[in-house]
Amino acid sequence: MAFSSTFRFSSSSMLLQRFSVPFLHVNRCISKPIYVVSELRFLSSARSRRTPSHGALRAKRREEKDGGGAKDDSGNGIFMVKEKNVQEGRIEPTELHKEATEAYMAYAMSVLLGRALPDARDGLKPVHRRILYAMHELGLASRKPYKKCARVVGEVLGKFHPHGDTAVYDALVRMAQDFSLRSPLIQGHGNFGSIDADPPAAMRYTECRLDPLTEAMLLADIDLNTVDFVPNFDNSQKEPSLLPARLPTLLLNGSSGIAVGMATNIPPHNLGELVDVLSAMIHNPDATLQELLEYMPGPDFPTGGLIMGNVGILEAYRTGRGRIVVRGKTDVELLDAKTKRSALVITEIPYQTNKSSLVEKIAELVENKILEGVSDIRDESDRSGMRIVIELKRGSDPSIVLNNLYRLTSLQSSFSCNMVGILDGKPKLMGLKELLQAFIDFRCSIIERRAKFKLSHAQERKHIVEGIIVGLDNLDGVIRIIRETTSNAVALAALRKEYDISEKQAEALLDITLRKLTLLERKKFVNEAQSLTEQISKLNELLSSKKNMLQVIEQEAVELKNRFKTSRRSTLEEANGSQLDDIDVIPNEEMLLALSEKGYLKRMKPNTFNLQTRGTIGKSVGKMRVNDAMSDFIVCRSHDHVLYFSDKGIVYSARAYKIPECTRSAAGTPLVQVLSLSEGERITSVIPVDNFTGDQFLVMLTMKGYIKKVSLNYFSTIRSTGIIGIQLVPGDELKWVRRCTDDDLVAMASQNGMVLLSSCQTIRSLGRNTRGSIAMRLRNGDKMASMDIMPAVVQKDLQKISENLQSQGKTTSAPWLLFVSENGYGKRVPLSNFHLSQLNRVGLIGYKLTPEDRLTAVFMVGFSLSEDGETDEQVVLVSQSGTINRIKVRDVSIQSRYARGVILMRLDHAGKIQSASLISAADDETDGDVTE
Repeated sequence: MAFSSTFRFSSSSMLLQRFSVPFLHVNRCISKPIYVVSELRFLSSARSRRTPSHGALRAKRREEKDGGGAKDDSGNGIFMVKEKNVQEGRIEPTELHKEATEAYMAYAMSVLLGRALPDARDGLKPVHRRILYAMHELGLASRKPYKKCARVVGEVLGKFHPHGDTAVYDALVRMAQDFSLRSPLIQGHGNFGSIDADPPAAMRYTECRLDPLTEAMLLADIDLNTVDFVPNFDNSQKEPSLLPARLPTLLLNGSSGIAVGMATNIPPHNLGELVDVLSAMIHNPDATLQELLEYMPGPDFPTGGLIMGNVGILEAYRTGRGRIVVRGKTDVELLDAKTKRSALVITEIPYQTNKSSLVEKIAELVENKILEGVSDIRDESDRSGMRIVIELKRGSDPSIVLNNLYRLTSLQSSFSCNMVGILDGKPKLMGLKELLQAFIDFRCSIIERRAKFKLSHAQERKHIVEGIIVGLDNLDGVIRIIRETTSNAVALAALRKEYDISEKQAEALLDITLRKLTLLERKKFVNEAQSLTEQISKLNELLSSKKNMLQVIEQEAVELKNRFKTSRRSTLEEANGSQLDDIDVIPNEEMLLALSEKGYLKRMKPNTFNLQTRGTIGKSVGKMRVNDAMSDFIVCRSHDHVLYFSDKGIVYSARAYKIPECTRSAAGTPLVQVLSLSEGERITSVIPVDNFTGDQFLVMLTMKGYIKKVSLNYFSTIRSTGIIGIQLVPGDELKWVRRCTDDDLVAMASQNGMVLLSSCQTIRSLGRNTRGSIAMRLRNGDKMASMDIMPAVVQKDLQKISENLQSQGKTTSAPWLLFVSENGYGKRVPLSNFHLSQLNRVGLIGYKLTPEDRLTAVFMVGFSLSEDGETDEQVVLVSQSGTINRIKVRDVSIQSRYARGVILMRLDHAGKIQSASLISAADDETDGDVTE
C-alpha cells in the first residue's frame, strides 16, 4: 500500500518514514512529562472507512486531550503531523501536497527573486547590486587606487550576500570582462580571464575599482533617498533594494540566468542607440516597434560579429522571445599571387563563443576530412585583436569553405532571446516597449523622490538662513539678549519671543561665530536665501509636472551618451542568410551532363574526356543500357537551374548539383528519380540557366517546324510536376530549346541540309500555353534537324565582316556555320554565304548530303578567336552507342555550301552520330588519341 504523506516533528527536525510506523517514542530532556505515542499509523483516503486500530484511537484521544487534535479540512486524505509546541507536545495534521507545494514555491520564488533573474528597473541581479554597493561603501571610486578583489568579496559576503565566495567572485569578474559585457561596470587590474575561457586569477591576486560609467549611471544620487533600503540577511545593516539607474541597464549589458522553471537571456545593446530609443519612447509613448527600430536597429554584442536578418530581432522585441543568428566576421587574404593561395582570417566571433574551442573544432573537422580545402590553421590573436588564420589549399573556393565553417562550427550561432525580468515582484516576459516603459516609470519615481529630498533640505536650509538674516538685522538686540541671559535655554526662549523665530532658527543664531557677523557675510546669507528660493521654485515646478520629469530623464541620459558613447561593434546584415542550403557549400564548378535516349542522366567532371584530333574513334561516354543511345550532352555549372524540356512540351526544373556525380563508366541516374515524368515521356532538350533575367527568352522549335519564343521569367518557378512550355499539334514533338535575346540571330537547319537564318526579333513572343508559328517551309519527308543562336554582338558586326571579306577577296574568315552529319562528316561554312530571311521560307542549301546521310547539328562558331585568327572552341560528338569524341573546331576544314565535308569521327562500329555539343577550351587540355 502506497502512501503520500509523512510525520515531521519541527522541534527535533526529524523526518519519519512515509509508511506505517508501529511504535514511535519521542523523548525530550525537559521537565514536562514524557509523551509516548505507540502503535500510531498513517491512514490514507483509500482506507479511511476501515475501523481504526486501538493505537490510533489512543493517539487521537491524546491529541484531543493535549489540544493538538486539529482535523483536516477535507476530512480525508493523508496528513502529516507537526509538533506545534515543544513544551506541550501539540501535534497538528496537515496534507503533504500542500506542505510540499508551499515549500517548493517558497524555494522557487527565493531563487527567482534573490539570485537568478534581474530586476527590470535597474537591470541587476542581487549579487551584482550588492557588489557595486559594497564597492561604493568601500570608496573604490574610479579615481581611487585599486583594491584587492578579496577585500570586496569579503565585504559582500560579510554584510550582504550570505552565499559562496566563488559565486560572488565570478559575478565580479564578469562585470570587468569587456568580452562579456558591452559596457563593463568594474575596472579590473590583473588576470580576469579571456575569451578562450581561461579562468581568472585568484581573488587575492586581482584588484578592482568602479568604472566611471557605473558611478554616473548606477550609483549617482543613491544617498538622496532615491531608493528604499532594506535590512540585510542578519538585520544588522541596510542595503538598497535597487540602484537609481539612469539608463536601462538590462538592455545595455543584457543578462542571462536559469532559475526554477524559468530562465532569462537578454542581449546587450549599444549605449548611444539605447539613449536614442529611450528619448524616442519619452517623446512618443505610442511609437510603433518599427519606429523604435530606426533608433536602435538591434543588439550590439561586445565581440562584434554579423547579425543575419532582422526577423528574429523583430520577434524578440515584439514578444520577448526570438532567435537572432550571429556569424563571425571574416576576411579573405591572398597569401601567394603566383599560386593564388588564399586564407580566411577570422577577426570577430559570435557572442559567448569560446575561441579556443572554435579553433579546436575546425582542426578536428580538417583532420577527419569533414572540412575540405584547408591546409593549415593557427591562432595569431594578441593584444591588438583577434586573428584566426585558416590557410586554404590551392584552388579552394573561400566562400565554400566559409559556408562550411558556418554550417559545421560555432562560427555561426544563434542567440535565443528570452527577455524575462522581475517587475512588481513577479517574473514577467517583456518586449522592448514594455522594458523601456518599466524603466521610464521607475526613473520617474527616482526623480520624484530625489526632488522631494532636495526640496525638504532646501526648505530646511532656507528656514535657517532666514532666521540668521533676522538676527543679523537685529544684531545689537541679539547680543544684548545673549549677554543678559544666564543660560542657553533662557537665551533661546528670549530670542524666540523677541523676534518671533523658531527654535531651530534661534539655535542657529546662537551657534553663529563672530566672524560671520560682518556685512559681507550677511550678503552671503541673503544671496543663499535667494538661491534657495529659486531652487525650491524649480523643484516644485518639477514635481508638479510629469513632462518636466521626463525632460530631466532624457537630459541625464543624453549626458551619459555624450560621455560614454562608443561605436557599434556588431554589423547588421539585411539579407536573412541564417539558413545555409546545400548550394551554399557546393562549389560552382563546371560540369558535364550526359543524357541518353532512355532517360539516364549523369554528371561528370569536365576533364573526364581529353582533347583528341579529328578523325579518331573517340572515347566511350560509359556504360549504356541495351538499345540505348546518347541524346544530349551539355556543359553547365553546379549552381545552375537546369530546365528539362520533354517531347510533350512539358518543362521540369532541378539544380544541376542535385544530379548525382558519377564516373564515365557508370550508367547514370534515371530521370524518373529526379523528375516527375509521365509514362512514355522523354527529355529532348536541357537548358542550364544561371539567372532568370527579363530580357532573355527561350526559343522552342518542334520536329514539324513550329517555333516560338517565351520569356525566361515564365520558368523561374516550376512546380515539381512540371509546367506546360508549348502546345503541340498531333504527332509533333518538342526537340530544340535555346536561350536568346531580341537582337540575336537564329540559324535553323533541316535534315536535308536546308538552312534558314533569321532574327530572333521576328519570332513572336507568346505565352507558355501556345503553339507558335511555322519556322521553315519543309519539303516532303523533310524534318527539322537543329537550331543554334548567334549572340547579338556578332550580329552587329556581321555586315562589317561581310564588307571586309568582299574587299579582301576572302570568304573563309569567322564566323562560320559548323555542320555535323549522321555519318560522322562535317565542315565549316562562312556565315557570309547566308543571308537573313523571314520565317516560313524554304531556306538555302547549307550541306549537300548523300541520300543515306542526314544532318545532325548546326552550330555558329568563330566568336572566340585566338591570335592566329582561328577559333578556340571544341565540339563533342556522341554516337548512338555512347562513344564520345572531343575535337577542336579549328581542325574542321572550311568548305562551300555544296561540299560534302571531312570525316570528324569514324563510325565503323558506333552507329551514327546521335548528338553534338559545343564547349569552350579546357585549361588542362592535352592532345592524344584515346581508344576504348
